[in-house]
Amino acid sequence: MSQNYINNNGEVLKNEGATIKTGNRGHLYGDGLFESIRVINGKAVDVQSHIDRMLQGAKVLKIRVPSYYTSDFFEEKIQELLELSEIKQGGRIRLSMDRAMGGSYRPESNEANYIIEVYPFEHNVYNLNYKGYEVDLYTEMRKQNDVLANYKTKNSLVYIMASIAAQEKQLDDLLITNSKGGILEGSSANLFVVSNGVLYTPGLEEGCLAGVMRMKVINIALQNGIKVYECNIMPQNLLAADEIFLTNAVKGITWIGGYRTKRYFNNMSKKLTDLLNKSVVESEENQEI
Repeated sequence: MSQNYINNNGEVLKNEGATIKTGNRGHLYGDGLFESIRVINGKAVDVQSHIDRMLQGAKVLKIRVPSYYTSDFFEEKIQELLELSEIKQGGRIRLSMDRAMGGSYRPESNEANYIIEVYPFEHNVYNLNYKGYEVDLYTEMRKQNDVLANYKTKNSLVYIMASIAAQEKQLDDLLITNSKGGILEGSSANLFVVSNGVLYTPGLEEGCLAGVMRMKVINIALQNGIKVYECNIMPQNLLAADEIFLTNAVKGITWIGGYRTKRYFNNMSKKLTDLLNKSVVESEENQEI
């Protein structure tokens, strides 16, 4: 069995035992950001989009990022770990950026540190789930629509609590809402609603995560003549929908089979999953030219 490795701010270590240093501000205060990146055929997918979002989030958090923290820099570090860990097919990556150690609520420095972790993943391509998810709404906590809402910060309690509540209710997931009752996303994925062949998804101004896979699905849909509207999604829209699915960078598309007593199809989910896999193949071919 191969050994996984991590990169802790430039130091490559075996991923066993303690690998995060005492005083890490992401660990102590949630003072940082992270990206979840998919690996297909031993290569990281959509690295540029992930790095762009992470750097935008760092700017909002007032973390000072070195000029060499580029897509090429992280892609090189990621590929080194994938090869050391012998991940040649499917995998997943967690790329973290934290504020440098020191201080309490008031940091001693705003410089950036990073950690990269790589793990194997069961599928080498995007696979649609066989059984549709059963979901409901999570209303015990609301996601705040503020300057951090669109980024993957380490302040993730609303997602954690929604995941726990879903498990307690014996559901696959619960959908998170904002203070106005608008439905934003699942506990780890963006939301799409399908009605009469048209896609609807919450707009970023509603407070949903600016998901990399969300944007990729929007672009692929538009390129293939499928209309997409970004708008407020309310519970009644779920009941009127033909189909609902979730998207994230690692799993791709996850179709929802039921919301309360409503049942759904998965025709659009299948079509878009096929188009996602096709786009990966085309991207690899373009890189070889």
